[in-house]
Amino acid sequence: MKLTQREEMLLRRTFLDYRQTKDFLQDPLVISRAEGMSYWDRDGKRYVDGIGGIFVAGLGHRHPRVIDAVRAQMDRLTFAPPLHGIADVTLDLVEKLGSVAPAGLTCVKPFSGGSESVEAALKLVRQYWKQAGRPGKYKFVGRYQGFHGGTFGAMAASGTGRRKTAFEPQMPGFLKAWPPTHFRDTFADWDECNRFAARQVEDLIVSEDPETVAGVIVEPIGNTGGIITPTPEYYRMLRETCDRHHVILIFDEIITGYGRCGAMFASQAFGTTPDIICGGKGLTSGVIPAGAMIVRQEMADAFWGDAAEGREFAHGHTFAGHPLACAAGIAVIDELVEKELPARAEVLGRHLAAGLEALKRFGVVREVRGRGLLRGVELVKDTASNAPFPELGAALKKTSLANGLVLRVDPSWFALAPALIAEESDLDEIIGLVEKSMVQALKAVGR
Repeated sequence: MKLTQREEMLLRRTFLDYRQTKDFLQDPLVISRAEGMSYWDRDGKRYVDGIGGIFVAGLGHRHPRVIDAVRAQMDRLTFAPPLHGIADVTLDLVEKLGSVAPAGLTCVKPFSGGSESVEAALKLVRQYWKQAGRPGKYKFVGRYQGFHGGTFGAMAASGTGRRKTAFEPQMPGFLKAWPPTHFRDTFADWDECNRFAARQVEDLIVSEDPETVAGVIVEPIGNTGGIITPTPEYYRMLRETCDRHHVILIFDEIITGYGRCGAMFASQAFGTTPDIICGGKGLTSGVIPAGAMIVRQEMADAFWGDAAEGREFAHGHTFAGHPLACAAGIAVIDELVEKELPARAEVLGRHLAAGLEALKRFGVVREVRGRGLLRGVELVKDTASNAPFPELGAALKKTSLANGLVLRVDPSWFALAPALIAEESDLDEIIGLVEKSMVQALKAVGR
């Protein structure tokens, strides 16, 4: 699309996420409106939203139930003073989230997004161990290729070097283990590969001394590594490791939560209950920024006491638990439950995965990964060497946008995460656009 002089001037006055404005200006996209699973740019061109905004719009854009809930809340209360009180609708969200979270995770602190939820979890765990009389437990184990947010604590917990090296030195006390995919060329058996990766986490904890390790934080399905999807056994082993060494297990479900992976939370789909879930993105289907930290009740009880004891959680944000966001979150959860959308995502996900598997005929797809309506495709130069193919990903990003499809490309893999309201026909349209874009991208890189 062609920018007006004013639009180009204003783009030069802002900062885009993880991209160079000069490059963006060569092929800009300025979105004017959205509805359901579609965007329209300022010129009126339609784009199919194949990534749910960015893993956000689980119910699609401008879902009527969510919009109506926010409008109704605007007539009652739009802000409550956090140092003096709490909104009644915030308490309603606490109850609602506790009712759909894994058993035992009933204590909830709402926030304005996923990064805030992660920051809160890291702080809560460190304070928890101090109050438990074990102040030496302060380290966290994360995974290389994992991503937990853009704030300093979340960055330190992340394992994506290129996203954080500009801001180093990072906070101390954050260690990294490799995800299972790092070892897949060593093991012929994927299950054994996962067992080795899980044992590596325990080896790291033991080598560091468990009395210094506070928590393990992982995404059930790793986004920035290319939709890395470990086995259920891998997470059972992590749970057992954390129990043995008295380490808190944190699941970052900012992307995987709220129905996307075939259950309300991916932890339920994998059959492992963490001590803390960090959520964001899909909680309000993108209508208003929101997140939530959901905590095992026994942990929360450690913060109960007289004011003089100073045991209260020493953390807060001005807009955390915002009434409008809470109203939106309640509406989203009610829609997910009443329409049984998590189970539907599991069924639709199999249809989407089958369509993506068909791309292997091009000879540049190593693997299709994911669960439910969160799927990733790894791109390689050939399936003999399995060498990464970033040039193809870069070309695919351009051809897909030109064909009116929004993907997540990074660049040796791409991901799809359509809204849970999708029909099979919507998925077929997306798959068709991916195939068309892939053919054009292959031609662009001389294949």
